Amino acid sequence: MPDPTAWAFPSELQPDPDEIGFDLNPALDAVVGLRAEVPEDAFTAQSLGTERVGNGVVIGADGLVLTIGYLITEADSIWLTANSGAVVPGHALAYDQATGLGLVLPLGRLGIAPLRRCRLDEARLDGDVYVVGRGGRAHALRAQVFARREFAGYWEYLLDEALFTTPAHPEWSGAALLDGGGRLVGIGSLFVQEPDGDEIVKGNMFVPSELLDPILDDMLKTGHAGRAPRAWLGVYTAETGDGVTIQGLARGGPAERAGLKPGDIVRDVAGDPVEGLADFYRRVWKRGPAGTRIALTLTREGRLTNVSVRSVDRSSLLKKPPLQ
Repeated sequence: MPDPTAWAFPSELQPDPDEIGFDLNPALDAVVGLRAEVPEDAFTAQSLGTERVGNGVVIGADGLVLTIGYLITEADSIWLTANSGAVVPGHALAYDQATGLGLVLPLGRLGIAPLRRCRLDEARLDGDVYVVGRGGRAHALRAQVFARREFAGYWEYLLDEALFTTPAHPEWSGAALLDGGGRLVGIGSLFVQEPDGDEIVKGNMFVPSELLDPILDDMLKTGHAGRAPRAWLGVYTAETGDGVTIQGLARGGPAERAGLKPGDIVRDVAGDPVEGLADFYRRVWKRGPAGTRIALTLTREGRLTNVSVRSVDRSSLLKKPPLQ
């Protein structure tokens, strides 16, 4: 099998240990490779695949790893690989749907010191920042934060503030975003292409790691964030020239069962007009937690139609990690 780390950024794109203000090697070593295997009959197998590869960041003295949750959703096998070459199995400890963050507990000794974390209001983000994947300095990229703003994802996902960096790291999933002081401020989620005048900026979107702080204790104790689960409809949506448009439906999900169709345009939620994707999600969640019936007005083939969707807790459809 070819070595997945047998590539490197050009040296001019890598962080220079002589120019940065922190000890680079421990920060690099805190990022581990993550490989997860998911059963073929899992709910997310079709959309996310059955073999998922990315990164994670050691944040606890016990080796606790923070990653992006879609890598470990419904995983029945997880392996963690350190820069030293050590490989240990892991257990999918928790996944928070609202933030998108996940936790993995190593089931063996990694021998890695945890990476320091800091809040965004304390972070040094104006100059160079560093996107780090497993593989040492060769897989570390000097980057810049070009935006801090709200992010709405088509899969019923919303962050009040996300971090956007450029240039793009090719192995962004679960990668660490370090501020100018070498502290963890974000976990890699997406590749993005953002318009900037006549140009297109290619980069990555990061979930702020500070979102873990208020939910960490509950996630460690119970496997979830300790809040009521959000209402989930099972729609894949996008903002188009016509409005918030249904692009697809989760197979067997609440919206499909209620008769929604691709091409439907969402006009209002319980009588409240919808003004964009983020507004749509907020209005749905405002109606109540999972299990709440959500009234929607749609435009379908030029005509208004009213539907009622009984929302569910998305996690109830997912396979639970096996007990170790």
